[in-house]
Amino acid sequence: MATRWGLCSAGKISHDFTVALKTLPPEDHQVVAVAARNLEDAQEFASKHGISRAYGSYEELARDPNIDVVYVGVIHPYHLSTCLLFTKAKKNVLCEKPLAMNAKEVKEILASAKMNNVFFMEAVWTRFFPISVEIRRLLAQGEVGEVKMVRAEFGSEQMHIPRSVQKELGGGALLDIGIYCLQLICMVYNGEKPERIQATGFCLETGVDETVVVTLKFSNNRLAVFTCSLRVQLPNDAIIVGTKGIIKIPAHMWCPTSMVVNGKETQYPLPEPSLPLNFTNSTGLRYEAEEVRQCLLKGLKESSVMSHADSLRLAEVEDEIRRQVGVVYSQDCH
Repeated sequence: MATRWGLCSAGKISHDFTVALKTLPPEDHQVVAVAARNLEDAQEFASKHGISRAYGSYEELARDPNIDVVYVGVIHPYHLSTCLLFTKAKKNVLCEKPLAMNAKEVKEILASAKMNNVFFMEAVWTRFFPISVEIRRLLAQGEVGEVKMVRAEFGSEQMHIPRSVQKELGGGALLDIGIYCLQLICMVYNGEKPERIQATGFCLETGVDETVVVTLKFSNNRLAVFTCSLRVQLPNDAIIVGTKGIIKIPAHMWCPTSMVVNGKETQYPLPEPSLPLNFTNSTGLRYEAEEVRQCLLKGLKESSVMSHADSLRLAEVEDEIRRQVGVVYSQDCH
């Protein structure tokens, strides 16, 4: 039986997710419904992608009994209300990153998923790329010795994009793109809580963070540092340094297709898309979709690769970074 997907939002990321699913066998994955706040948008999306059902509200999607899992692709200030809508309707959910605006909201979402006994995962797609799988294997086998340092950066010119710079749309570099650097660091250090977090950066007039530099200290004198920026294009690579060697992840560290281990490069090409994509390497969204299918087939309620604890840890560290940089969202105030 194919995993039947319902899409919540007919935006750019939902388009890319649908194109990515088409690179997987149709007997495994099918998009059967799409919902938007506006019926015309949903219908246009459905006809473009050959989807049988289109809804003009998220509530209608939540009531559709013939859906196995909902992909939530709305902007993050709406993640809390949207995820609660679907979890309370007993729907399995894959929700785009960042999971929510702060740790308080993340806890509320995860509690609802548990209470309603549904599968729930934050869509940190990077974790499921073949390169990430390989990095976890190399680290587990001690290929580069004990990891002492992780450095990552992600900067792209996004000042013209309203959702990147406006506070009420959840703007800011950290939650949108810094999360990719942070999730890599958390993955390398096995979800361990950092002993110390030092963040410096500055905000736009809109009150969201434009550029942030963060240093994290972990137990046994292991360090990590990452930079994120909405203003400038950074090299966008990452390195993991151990006592016996180095793993380099070249540009597009958040959707990697090559890596260099102790000087030896390996390529992991992605399948070609059937339609133009909105974002870099988006056919790589297929890997998280397949993870969801495998978890559902096993009757799991969360993925061990991107667990509920991982999502909460990310949010807690992000909250502290924002506190130090001075970014306060309305969601933090009640």
